[in-house]
Amino acid sequence: MQNRRNLLRYKFFKLIALVIATALFVMLVWRPVTAEQRNSVSYLRGRYNDEFFERHNRAFRTAASLHFSHAKQHDVLLLTPFARHEEVDAGFNQESVDFANNPPQTEPTQEYYAPYTSRALWKVLRTIDWTHMLHEQTYDIMSDRDIAWKDKGQWLERSVRYYLDKELSGVPRSLAPLDVTMRRAAVMMKPYFTLFRNYYPQSNNFFYAAHWWHPVPYEAMMLGGNGAGQDTTVNQVNDVFYAQVLKDRPQRMVLSREMMPRYARLSPESANIFDNLHMLHGITYDILSYEGWNLEQKKAEVYRVIKAMSYQPGDEKLARKFSEPRPEHDPRDYSDWVKSSDGEMSRIMMEMMSEMMPMMMPEGMSSEMEEKMMAQFKMKMTPGIQEGELPGSLHDAMMAMMPEMKMMPEAMEPGQTPTMMVDMMLQGWQEKYGNLPDIEPISMDSDPSSSPLPNQSSMN
Repeated sequence: MQNRRNLLRYKFFKLIALVIATALFVMLVWRPVTAEQRNSVSYLRGRYNDEFFERHNRAFRTAASLHFSHAKQHDVLLLTPFARHEEVDAGFNQESVDFANNPPQTEPTQEYYAPYTSRALWKVLRTIDWTHMLHEQTYDIMSDRDIAWKDKGQWLERSVRYYLDKELSGVPRSLAPLDVTMRRAAVMMKPYFTLFRNYYPQSNNFFYAAHWWHPVPYEAMMLGGNGAGQDTTVNQVNDVFYAQVLKDRPQRMVLSREMMPRYARLSPESANIFDNLHMLHGITYDILSYEGWNLEQKKAEVYRVIKAMSYQPGDEKLARKFSEPRPEHDPRDYSDWVKSSDGEMSRIMMEMMSEMMPMMMPEGMSSEMEEKMMAQFKMKMTPGIQEGELPGSLHDAMMAMMPEMKMMPEAMEPGQTPTMMVDMMLQGWQEKYGNLPDIEPISMDSDPSSSPLPNQSSMN
């Protein structure tokens, strides 16, 4: 009996100790996280639903495998210290390649692959899933033989409108080209910018390969038409991805206007939306790589960027404000210019840097310093660490070279926008491109029945 009483006392005091320990943990460690209302809506019903899955299942599965990597990368960066970046980068790159080579049969939401991020940064995953919904709708429309070629555009417009109007969480990406939305976001002088591409280059370049792949099925469909030619061209670009692109990856984020010039003229709104999502991936990975902020600060910054690059009234007028460097490009030709670190994204960032410098260096700089600065900038834009590259982010490198550089306080704070810098860059864009004629729509009067493979030697 005495032993039983002693056992009960022991259990009672153990329970009291557990309660006290839990209370101390709550007071000292845990911080309340603001709950987010997870309102959402489903996809738009149409005759074309699941047509991409049914007709181009191999390509559908490739897309699903790439979305796995995009989702899980968030959790990888959240749960592993930056000091382990080399081994983490190599390990996750290999996992992504293995998953691409053995793709899933179907695709769950991002939350399935990134449960921690789902709890900490839900709006990030909702933004991705909602834009993937538009991807699936537009793939389906282009895949559907029963939608006449001349009617594709109006069905695409219907899906884009639904994407913009029906999402309750305020996460649709902008219709404006990246030239505008990158200036709105003003991330280049934030303390995290370029960390992911410089210190996780294998994983970064896997996503550059993924960003090559996502536009090219659209262009394959534009080349193949509604009939059997489409099945051929979509299979061909999938072959190029596995045989060439995944093994010899692009050194920059390629844009829709580069990889699907015909489709970008047919539906510039969805083309720009997809570019804006792809850029959001890279910025988010940069933020999650940065160890100078805690989770709440990172959340504030990611959500600021989501808002800055989201749809805003009037973006419709900007949707066609871009030019195409190679309007006849065929994505089945994986040429050297596609792989290069030079391209539309690099041009946009170079312009932004030139627009920012007068504000950061109001007294000017010598031509020698400007040359060194731009050389360092180009290194930072290139994945990995180059010989002679300064450590850290782009901001770290610029400050090391020019310690007298004037930074706006908001540029260093999470969740804060350097509005004067944004205004200066948007003014710079307006001066250069405000009068740029809208890119011409593409004629859909004739359904292309087939398209021969390009002559590789003549297109390099």
